[in-house]
Amino acid sequence: MRLKQHVFFLLFFIVLPVQAVELMKWERIPLKVALHVNEERIVFIERNVRVGFPPELKGKLRVQSADGVVYLLAKAPFSYTRLVLQDVENGEMILLDINAKQGKEALEPVKLAYPQEETLAKQQNTVTNKRQRMPPIPIALTRYASQSLYAPLRTLEPLIGVHSLAMPSPEKLTSLLLSESIEIKALGAWGLQGYSVVALSLRNQRAQEVLLNPKDLQGDFYSATFQHSWLSAKGTPEDTTVVYLVTKGRLENAFLPELTIRED
Repeated sequence: MRLKQHVFFLLFFIVLPVQAVELMKWERIPLKVALHVNEERIVFIERNVRVGFPPELKGKLRVQSADGVVYLLAKAPFSYTRLVLQDVENGEMILLDINAKQGKEALEPVKLAYPQEETLAKQQNTVTNKRQRMPPIPIALTRYASQSLYAPLRTLEPLIGVHSLAMPSPEKLTSLLLSESIEIKALGAWGLQGYSVVALSLRNQRAQEVLLNPKDLQGDFYSATFQHSWLSAKGTPEDTTVVYLVTKGRLENAFLPELTIRED
């Protein structure tokens, strides 16, 4: 009878201690960095810097800088003294107030954080994400046209590639709403990637209220958006609104030919 030999492999997981880092925020206020004599302390600047060495620390402090990291080694005790780090790329000064004394416990490395840069990066990412999440072109064009007419210039959202177009002539607009007595004027027109949008002012010419329905529009339009769904009686503050008509292709081809009256 043969015995099967079972070999068990014991896995030993060795957990290595992770060295902590003291995080300091650079907000234009000098940062206090403590040193222990004969113990090197590392400061992660994460910038290419040159170090201004105070003459009073000659023989008391060794400073080395490489690849965005500064190595500080105190050789003798000294009171707080300012160390100036200058960013090689933009000239910005980073101020460290350092002191050295005898100590037994090891000091953690220091890492600098730059809140202002993080805020700027978040703002840039927000703008980038908005552009990446741009809605379909007809919707983006309609929104751009509305903002161009009524929003303050400083709040106008940029739309890359948009350009102004020639507006349709008044004669082209006479057949747009044949079933209603409405005065129609072109306010502006824009194009983007093969689509066009025209903003038209609609003003009621009757004493009765008019309900606006996209199905009543005569022409070849991709979409139609009314700023209001109705017009009040002529002469009232609500007798005027705007419609945004989006077309695919040339704007002038979307409207019906001008109506002509034949006299026998």
